[in-house]
Amino acid sequence: MQLKIMMPKKKHLSASRAPLILFLCQMISALEVPLDPKLLEDLVQPPTITQQSPKDYIIDPRENIVIQCEAKGKPPPSFSWTRNGTHFDIDKDPLVTMKSGSGTLTVNIMSEGKAETYEGVYQCTARNERGAAISNNIVIRPSRSPLWTKEKLERITLRNGQSLVLPCRPPVGLPPPIIFWMDNSFQRLPQSERVSQGLNGDLYFSNVLPEDTREDYICYARFNHTQTIQQKQPISVKVISAKSHRERPPTFLTPEGNASRKEELRGNVLSLECIAEGLPTPIIYWIKEDGTLPINRTFYRNFKKTLQIVQVTEADSGNYQCIAKNALGAIHHVISVTVKAAPYWIIAPQNLVLSPGEDGTLICRANGNPKPRISWLLNGVPIEIAPDDPSRKIDGDTIIFSNVQERSSAVYQCNASNEYGYLLANAFVNVLAEPPRILTSADTLYQVIANRPALLDCAFFGSPLPTIEWFKGAKGSALREDIYVLHENGTLEIPVAQKDSTGTYTCVARNKLGMAKNDIHLEIKDPTRIIKQPEYAVVQRGSTVSFECIVKHDHTLIPTVMWLKDHRELPSDGRFTVDKDHLVVADVNDDDGGTYTCVANTTLDNVSASAVLRVVAPTPTPAPIYDVPNPPFDLELTDQLDRSVQLSWTPGDDNNSPISKFIIEYEDAMHEPGLWHHQTEVPGAQTTAQLKLSPYVNYSFRVMAVNSLGRSLPSEASEQYLTKAAEPDKNPTAVEGLGSEPDNLVITWKPLNGFESNGPGLQYKVSWRQKDGDDEWTSMVVADVSKYIVSGTPTFVPYLIKVQALNDAGFAPEPAVVLGHSGEDLPMVAPGNVHVNVVNSTLAEVHWDPVPLKSIRGHLQGYRIYYWKAQSLSTRNRRHIEKKILTFQGSKTHGMLPGLEPFSHYTLNVRVVNGKGEGPASPDRVFNTPEGVPSAPSSLKIVNPTLDSLTLEWEPPSHPNGVLTEYTLKYQPINSTHELGPLVDLKIPANKTRWTLKNLNFSTRYKFYFYAQTAAGSGNQITEEAITTVDEAGILPPDVGAGKAMASRQVDIATQGWFIGLMCAVALLILILLIVCFIRRNKGGKYPVKEKEDAHADPEIQPMKEDDGTFGEYSDAEDHKPLKKGSRTPSDRTVKKEDSDDSLVDYGEGVNGQFNEDGSFIGQYSGKKEKEPAEGNESSEAPSPVNAMNSFV
Repeated sequence: MQLKIMMPKKKHLSASRAPLILFLCQMISALEVPLDPKLLEDLVQPPTITQQSPKDYIIDPRENIVIQCEAKGKPPPSFSWTRNGTHFDIDKDPLVTMKSGSGTLTVNIMSEGKAETYEGVYQCTARNERGAAISNNIVIRPSRSPLWTKEKLERITLRNGQSLVLPCRPPVGLPPPIIFWMDNSFQRLPQSERVSQGLNGDLYFSNVLPEDTREDYICYARFNHTQTIQQKQPISVKVISAKSHRERPPTFLTPEGNASRKEELRGNVLSLECIAEGLPTPIIYWIKEDGTLPINRTFYRNFKKTLQIVQVTEADSGNYQCIAKNALGAIHHVISVTVKAAPYWIIAPQNLVLSPGEDGTLICRANGNPKPRISWLLNGVPIEIAPDDPSRKIDGDTIIFSNVQERSSAVYQCNASNEYGYLLANAFVNVLAEPPRILTSADTLYQVIANRPALLDCAFFGSPLPTIEWFKGAKGSALREDIYVLHENGTLEIPVAQKDSTGTYTCVARNKLGMAKNDIHLEIKDPTRIIKQPEYAVVQRGSTVSFECIVKHDHTLIPTVMWLKDHRELPSDGRFTVDKDHLVVADVNDDDGGTYTCVANTTLDNVSASAVLRVVAPTPTPAPIYDVPNPPFDLELTDQLDRSVQLSWTPGDDNNSPISKFIIEYEDAMHEPGLWHHQTEVPGAQTTAQLKLSPYVNYSFRVMAVNSLGRSLPSEASEQYLTKAAEPDKNPTAVEGLGSEPDNLVITWKPLNGFESNGPGLQYKVSWRQKDGDDEWTSMVVADVSKYIVSGTPTFVPYLIKVQALNDAGFAPEPAVVLGHSGEDLPMVAPGNVHVNVVNSTLAEVHWDPVPLKSIRGHLQGYRIYYWKAQSLSTRNRRHIEKKILTFQGSKTHGMLPGLEPFSHYTLNVRVVNGKGEGPASPDRVFNTPEGVPSAPSSLKIVNPTLDSLTLEWEPPSHPNGVLTEYTLKYQPINSTHELGPLVDLKIPANKTRWTLKNLNFSTRYKFYFYAQTAAGSGNQITEEAITTVDEAGILPPDVGAGKAMASRQVDIATQGWFIGLMCAVALLILILLIVCFIRRNKGGKYPVKEKEDAHADPEIQPMKEDDGTFGEYSDAEDHKPLKKGSRTPSDRTVKKEDSDDSLVDYGEGVNGQFNEDGSFIGQYSGKKEKEPAEGNESSEAPSPVNAMNSFV
C-alpha cells in the first residue's frame, strides 16, 4: 500500500507535536523558488530590485554622488537609467560610471563638475529575458546652507513686564536647519516658562525682566548635512526698570486669534504650539475636545507649550484646545487637526511562480487619505499600452491569471498614489515547467531513540507542484495513515518510533512532467539509562567519599560520562578523581559540600542523576583557627569637608595571625557604580584614616584587613558621601589639530572622565586662530565630546589651538596652546630641471630643483622617482613596462638609481610627496646605460667525442649587457697524475654556438674555460670537463666516473696482444708500489698530506709556476666525483645562467630605497674578487653595487 500526499492538502497536527515539526519544516510556497544552489543554477527568474536609494535623496555637494540600484535575476539583469523622464546615456558623461554587475551610478564631482548639474528625478530599470523591474523615482537634490541676509537691527528698548518676540527668520536650507539661541560666548541662552523658543525659531518672552538686558541675543542655524553653522546679527535688548508695573491676564503670542487649523500626515509627529504672554507668567494646559489624548504617544515639550503626538493616525483628527492661565484670568485657543495619509499598504503584491496552465492572482491593495489611485505597469510600461495577454484580466487592484503560459512571465508594477505621495512595488509572474526534483540528499540516514518522534525529510520542488508518496521497504509495505503524519513540505513523521520502524523509506514526487524518488534510512536506538545512580552522602571533614554512576546504552553508541558540582565543572583539584563508574573525592572539606550530578551523553540523547554531599565536623572539639582576618565592621565617616573626610572602623577577629595593615577602597556611585578603586593603606595598629577627596563624587568606602595568611573579605560599605561640585582641576590632554580635508581643521582631544569632571555639565571650550594672522581667538563651547571640526579653513595653514574644560561650577585653568595645521591638499607643482648623470652601466644619479614650499600644500614627505626600462638596446624587443619607485625622504634634491640593466633605454620622472599624496609628475627624462660585461653563457655541453676531437655546444648569455664581440675558449689536458698541461687560448666569433676541437690526444681528460666578451670586457666563465675516447665508443658521461666510460662495440681490445702486455706491465708496477709503501709504513714514514692537498686545489685559484708559466698540478683523488662547492656546473654538465642579483630589496624603505643625504646607499659596496684561471680576463667594468662576482670552478 502506498501513502499519497496531494498538495496542497494539509494534515492537521496536534499541539504537542507542533514545535518539533516546525523546527524541521521547510514550507514550499507557490510564491518563491527554494534557495537551493543547485536548483537555482538553471532556473530562470525575472529581475527583482534588492536595493535602491531613497525617494528623496539629499546629497552632500562636497562628495561624489552615489545612486544605488541593485537587482537579482537569472540570467543576471542589465541596467539602464532615465533622468527627468528621458533616457540617461551614462556613456556620454565622463563623470558618470556604473558599477560592474550592478546598476549603481557614481558621479565623480570631487574632481570636476557641480552637484547642481545632476539635480533631477532618476529611475533605474533592471531587465532580463523574463521582464523588467523598475526602481522608485529618486529625486536628487544637493543640500544647501545659505547665508543670512544682511539686515540692520535696531536696539530694542522696553519696560519691565512687557512681552517681547525676537524674530529669527533663518535662511531656507535643504534640509531645514536646526535653530538655537546663544550669546557671544557660545553659551545657550537659558529658557523657562517665561522665555522659550518657538517652533519657528523665534524667541518669545511672556514678560521681560531687567536681567534680560544684553547686547548679544544671537540666533544660530545649524545645517547638519553640510556641518555648517550660520548666525544672525546680534540683537540688543534693554529693559528699563519701572517702579510699578501692571499685571495683566494672558494673551497668545502664537498662534493668533481664537482658532487655527493644522494638517499632518499619518505616521508623522504632530506638533501643536501655544505660547502666551502675561504677568505673572501664564501656565499652558492641553485638552482634546470630545476625546482623550493617547497615553503612550503624547509628550509635552518646551515647558508644556508644545504638544507632540508621535505616530499620528486618522483617529487623532479633531479639535485640540490649549489654555493659558495666570492669576488674572485664562484664555483658550482651538486647533482643528486633520490627519491626511500618503498611501500605505494593505496587501502588497507578492512574486508568483506558476506552471503552464495554472491560475493565480496579483493583489495590490493600499489605503490613504484621500483614497489612492491604483495603476498597473508591465515591465515598466503602463499596462494599457502593453501587449495583450489572453491569460490576464485586470479587476481594479487585482490581476487575475488563468491558464498561463511561459510567455506570460513578466514583472508587474503596482503604483498607489495620491496628492501626498506614492508607493511602487514590483512583483513578477514566473511561469515554469519543471519536472519534480527532490532536494534532500540521497540515502540520508536518520538515527532516533526508541519511543521518540522520527521525522524523515523529503524537500522537493517542481512546477506544477508535485504530489508526494511514501513507501517502506523494497516491496512497498503498507503505511497506514493512522500511525503516520504527512506534512505539506513532504516530511514523513512517525510520532512514536519503535524498533520495527527501522528500515528504508522511499519518497516519490510526481507531476505531469515526470517523477523523482529518494531513499531514506531509519535506525532506532535503545535509550541511554542510568541503572545505578549516585546516592546522598554525609561525610566528616578530611575523609573520602565515592559516588557511583553505572550507565546502560545502545551498543552502537559511544557514551561520555561527565560529573558536575552544583551544575558546574568539577574544581581543578587533584582530590577529585573520576574512573569509569565512580567519582572519588579525597580529603573532603566544607567547600566540597553540594550537589553532584552524573551526566551521560550520546550523539542522540543524554540522561543525568544527582546526589547531595553534606560535610560535617569530624570531632566536636574545635581546632585553633589560623586564617585570614574577619572583615572590619562599624565604618563611620566624620569631619566631612569638601576635599577630605575621616573614616574610622572596628577590626574583625585576626584569627590568630596579627593584622599587618588595612586597605581602604572607594566606590564612585555616580560615575562608576559597582567598581571599587584603591584609596590608601594604613598600618594594622591604626583604625582611622584621613582621606583626600575629589569634588562631585558620591563616595562609599570599604576596608579590608591583611595578615600573613592573606586579605580578609571587604567590610560592608560605609554610608555615601557626596562632595560638592567645583570647577575642573585639569584640561583635556592629547590636544591635536589636523585636517581631514583641504578646507577643514579637526581638533581632537582626550576628554576628562567622570571622576575628573568635578561637577555636572562638563563641556569644552574649543578655541583656535591662525598662527601667522592677527585674528582674534574663535571659540566654540561643545558638549562632552572629543572632536570638533572647523570648516572653511585655508589649505595647510598653521593654527594655534587650545581646549579648556568647564562645568556648571566654572572653567578649568587656562590651557596650554598647541600648534596644528588645517588639512593638506595634493602638491600643485612638479619638480623642475630634472637631469640624469649616468655613473656606470648599473647606476645613475638624478638631480632636480626643489618645489616651492607654498605649492607643496602640506608636510613635505620627500621626493619620489618613478623609473622604468623601455627596451634593451641589444635586443630592441619591447616588453611589459614595470615601473619602479624610489622615495627620498625630506628635502633632498638628488638621489642614486641602483640596479639598472646595462645597455638599456630608461625613462623617469620625479614627483613631490606630502601627507595627502603625490603631486604632478615632472616631464619624462630618458637616458641610456652603457654596455657592461655579459653574464656567463647559458649552457656548455660537449658532444660527439672521438679519438682526437671534441665538439662544444653552448647557448649565448641570457644577459649580454651589450653587443657580443667574441667568445674565449681556454682548455688544457689533465694527465693521469692530475697535473694540468699547457693552456690553449682560442678566440671564437660571437655568432657561433658550436665549435669542434681537433688533433686532441686520445683517451685524455680536458678541462675547458669558456666566457663571452663585449666592448666593456669579459664576462663570467663556465667550466666543463670531457675525455676523448680510446676509440670511437663515446664520451664519458659527465655525471659518471671515468672508469665507467662506455666500451666500444666495434673493436674487442681484450683479445689484442698489445693490450694484454700493457695490462701485465701495469699489474707488475702496482705490485712493486704496494711493496714499497708497506716497507715505508713499517719504518714510520709520514704520508705527504700537504702534497695531496696541494694536488687537490682548484686549478682556477692555483698560482702559475714561475719556471714554465704553466698552471700548478691539478689533483683530484676521486676523478669522478661531482664538481666542488662553488662550481656552477650542475650534474648534467649543462651550465645554466645565474639569476641577476640586482634587487631593490637591498635598499631600505621596502620598495623605496634608503639613501644618505648625497643619495648614496647606506653601507659600502663590497665584494671579494675571485682569482681567475691562468691567463684569465678581467672585466673593465666597475664592480656591481649589489653583489661581487662569484667564482667558478
